[in-house]
Order: sequence, then C-alpha cells, then structure tokens
Amino acid sequence: MDSTKNGAVPGEPVKKDENSRRGNWGNQIEFVLTSVGYAVGLGNVWRFPYLCYRNGGGAFMFPYFIMLVFCGIPLFFLELSFGQFTSLGCLGVWKVSPMFKGVGYGMMVVSTYIGIYYNVVICIAFYYFFMSMTNLLPWTYCNNPWNTPDCTGVLGTSRANTTFANVSAVMSGLTEIVNRTKRTSPSEEYWRNYVLNISDGIGNFGEVRLPILGCLAVSWVVVFLCLIRGVKSSGKVVYFTATFPYVVLTILFIRGITLEGAVSGIKYYLTPQWEKILDAKVWGDAASQIFYSLGCAWGGLITMASYNKFHNNCFRDSIIISVTNCGTSVYAGFVIFSILGFMAHHLGVDVSEVADHGPGLAFVAYPEALTLLPISPLWSLLFFFMLILLGLGTQFCLLETLVTAVVDEIGTDWIIKNKTYVTLGVAIIGFLLGVPLTTQAGIYWLLLMDNYAASFSLVVISCIMCICIMYVYGHKNYFKDVEMMLGFPPPIFFRICWRFVSPFIITFILIFTVIQYKPITYNDYVYPSWSLVIGFAMALSSVICIPIYALFKIAVSEGSTFLERLKNSVKPDPDWGPALQEHRKGRYATTGPESVEVCPLKEDLKDEGKEKLKETEDEIGLTIPGSNGSTLNPSPSA
Repeated sequence: MDSTKNGAVPGEPVKKDENSRRGNWGNQIEFVLTSVGYAVGLGNVWRFPYLCYRNGGGAFMFPYFIMLVFCGIPLFFLELSFGQFTSLGCLGVWKVSPMFKGVGYGMMVVSTYIGIYYNVVICIAFYYFFMSMTNLLPWTYCNNPWNTPDCTGVLGTSRANTTFANVSAVMSGLTEIVNRTKRTSPSEEYWRNYVLNISDGIGNFGEVRLPILGCLAVSWVVVFLCLIRGVKSSGKVVYFTATFPYVVLTILFIRGITLEGAVSGIKYYLTPQWEKILDAKVWGDAASQIFYSLGCAWGGLITMASYNKFHNNCFRDSIIISVTNCGTSVYAGFVIFSILGFMAHHLGVDVSEVADHGPGLAFVAYPEALTLLPISPLWSLLFFFMLILLGLGTQFCLLETLVTAVVDEIGTDWIIKNKTYVTLGVAIIGFLLGVPLTTQAGIYWLLLMDNYAASFSLVVISCIMCICIMYVYGHKNYFKDVEMMLGFPPPIFFRICWRFVSPFIITFILIFTVIQYKPITYNDYVYPSWSLVIGFAMALSSVICIPIYALFKIAVSEGSTFLERLKNSVKPDPDWGPALQEHRKGRYATTGPESVEVCPLKEDLKDEGKEKLKETEDEIGLTIPGSNGSTLNPSPSA
C-alpha cells in the first residue's frame, strides 16, 4: 500500500488526513485565498504607497523587502505552522505552555478592537459605493447645502456634464484656485460635512448618522452570511472576494497610466532617494509596515492554519502569501499615484500637494481625482467595490478568529454543532460596539482605536510568542514538531530567524515605535489628554492579559513552592500535539483501541533497521519498506 497518498509523508498513518469533527478547508486553494484576503487589506492601498513616496520612493523598497525576508515571512511561517500542528485557534494552541495562554487572550482582544472599527471603515465604503450609483457624483461640485464658501472644485460650480475633451478648458481658472491660501475640495467637504457631519471634538458624540448605521448593519450581515457555515462557506466566498480586487486594480491601473500626468505621479512614487536609506526612520517604517500588513499577532493566521490538513505544506504557503501581499502593496502604489499624478497635473501643483494616506486618500483625494474622469461614477463604483472586498477579506478572518477561539475553548459537541449561533452572537455584539463609531464623533474614535488598540501591543504579543515557542517550549522540540508535520525540518535560515533575527527586529520595531511616538491628531484637531489615556488603556488591555493569566496559572498549578508551580505551569499540557490520533507518534503516542498503520521515518529505519534484520533474519514475512512507500514481503528462500 502506498503510504504517501492523501498528503501522507513517511512516518505518518495511512489514513485520510481529515479532521471530521472540527472541519477542514475544502481544498488548499481556499486556505491560500483566505489568507491572501486576510493579509491584503485596506492598508495595502491607503498606507503603503504613501509610506513609499515619503521614505525615499524606490529606495524604500530595499529595506521593505529586507524586512519581508528576515521578519515577515519567518513570522508568517511560525504562526501558520503553530496553528496547523495542533488544529486549534489562538487560545487552544497555548497548550504548548499553559502559562502563556494570556497571549491568546491578548490576540482575541486585539482582534476584537480591529474587528469593531474595521467594519465601520467597510460600511463607509459601502455608503460611498451606494452614493456612486448616480449620473453625477455628489462630491463633484460646490453648490450643495453642505458646502462652505471656502469650497473650490476643480470642475467649477456648474452641474453641466463635462466631458474629458473640455476638461482643460474648465481649468482656465485654476491659477486662482491654487493661489488661494485656503482651498477646500468638494470631496473633503462632502466627507466632513455630509457623510460624517463631524463634531468639534471626540467628546461631542452628537447624533448617530443613520445612513452610516444602516450601512454598518449591511456590512455585518454580509460578514455573518459569508461565515454562516464557518470555513466551509467562507472558503467558497473568497474565490471572488480575494481575486476580484486584482481585476479592479488592473482596470484602474490601465485607466490610470493612460491619463496625462500619470507618469509624473508614478515617478514621484518610485524615484529613489538613496540618501534616506541611512535614516533609521525609513527602516522603522519598513519593519512596521511589514509586521502590521501581514497580520502577525492578530490570531488570524493561527486560526486559518488550524483548519488545514495536518500534512499541508504551510512553508510553501507562507512564502506565497507573504510575497503576494507585498507585491499587491507595490502594485497598488502604481494605481494610486497614476491617478494622483493626473490630478496634480490638472491642478498645476506638485504630487505631494494631493498625496494622502488613510481615510484621507480613500474618501477624499482619490474620489476627487475620479471626478475628472469621463463616466466618473463607473470608476467610483469600481474603486469602492474594491475597498469593500479588501476589507471583507480581512474582516472574515477577524470574526472567525473570535468564533474559533470560543468554540475551541468550550469544545463540546453541542457548541461545535451550533457554531453558527456563536458566529451570530459575535456579529451582533460587534455591531452594537460599532454603533458609537457611527456618531458625529465616530471618526475621532476610529482613528484613536487604529493608532493605539493595534499598535505596540501587537509587537509585544509577537515577541512573547517567539520567546515562548523557541526558549520555553524549546526550539529543538518545535523543529521536530514541524518535521513531523511537513516531513522535513524547517530550513536553517528560518531556524536562525525564529531564534535570533526576528525577535531582534521585533524589539527594534518596539523601540522605534516608542521613540517615534507622537500624540495623535486629525487634521488640525489635537486630541485631549483624557482621550490619549483611553487610547493607552486600550493598548494595554491586550498586553495586560499576559501577566494576569500567567500569575493565575502559577497560582493554580501543582507544587509546594513557587518554583515548582512555575515549572509545572510552563510544561506542555498532556493534550498538546496533533489533534488526530493517527498523527500522534513518538513522544505524542498514546495507547488506544485504534490500530494505525505507520510508515517509519527514514531516521527510524537507520536506527532500528539493523536490529530488526538480526532479530527477524530467520523469520517468515520480513517487512522491508519499498522505495515508493509500499512493502515487500520476501519468502524465506529469497
């Protein structure tokens, strides 16, 4: 019998590699697409291009890809292999060293924060998508009730349809526009005065913006329906949500590079400023962008990998997904800056005058540039549909991370069977917690959560995870676990990165984050001190889980002295290891009624082969492993 079929490797049981109780991905493409959708999010479009041009253009690519190789891919591989080995979510995996289970709770807290505000951003993209279903984009002109006297549109104030051929004629008065000391674009006033109806400060909530609230409900309903059957349903949805954004990016790229001024925008994006390579801030930004972009320490990677089959080659997947993520960021830069270059050309200003990042790019700068194009509603629909899909891909995994953690922790047959109700409950709670972000002060709170809730806490969580796996559980043990799972040990490069290089880079990111810290602002608004205290409290709320749970675990562990309790609290749980019985061999082997046929490892053959030959030399039915995994049973006369 060929023991290498169905994903088996030498030394593994000849059984179907399927976790029927918990579930697996339908196929490996579903996992890769889901992970790509998780890693490739809004930050790839609205943060990376801005960081690139601000930190030396093409020169920024050098530290960016250095950090990808030495930190991004190794950490990605570490989290995928960690979740896949045990087939458990971000809480269950800490059976490896129960004292560190607080790290899993910290991941859950971070995913909760991100899931709350991320869906609010998606709902705003939904709102713009719906508002683009018109013959004339509502942020094109300045003669609307929400506009102020400072508003100056690039297309004047007439509502007459303007074709691409006469755009240049309409630009005749732009000199006056550019020379004004204060220019407010119609897209900015539409964003601030109509969509948000923004209040004067973070403490003034005002009223709930009902259109945004309605779109938030739509967003959560979409997420719930896509996850109604867990990975079985979301795995089918990602065939569209993870691939169609690339179709839209390509359409926008082709349209962008054909526009006048696009080349200048792309040059501004890519022109190397090599002197900036010596600037520590550039390396810090590169490391931070890689770390946050890949979604490390959120718990999502561990969760998604936990639904893989035990023998899946997650090493290959980690490289494919990481490189795809970073390649998407670079590609998105061409799309963004080709359009911004076109806009800067017609305004007669430098590209830096129109370049922006975050919500300012997605909901102000880029939408304004789209008004200059013929059939502008079509391009607007495509752009915001792309943002929706990019956001949903990440949101799926954030919600599934929380649901999986709860289901794995309870672990009863009832909770597994009724996982849909857990998903519904988490979605309802997420919606209710997001309601304050739909008020007139919502944007202030959204940015506060974005800057504090998922900042240095992620770095601390990731660093402690590396320390636990490599130095508490032991790097040799973990390398053997990976070899048991994949059939080959981790390459030496990754072993070195896991133990030394990646923790060092993570520490560098943490120090850089602290040194470069500046209190958050939004345009000209300076956040009050009490709001910054709340921001730091949110950041610490995930990190504080780690020492609190560690002290709790030590207190309840067996032992007469503190040292004995400490030792017992870090020992792997008896249930630590592969989820399926047929995969538990070696130090994970347990006696049970089920007999499993096993194909020995090559090293086992080397150590035991000679002894077996001597002991069974004269016996009938000597079993010798064949080169193709089959067995040969020679006769005594052979």
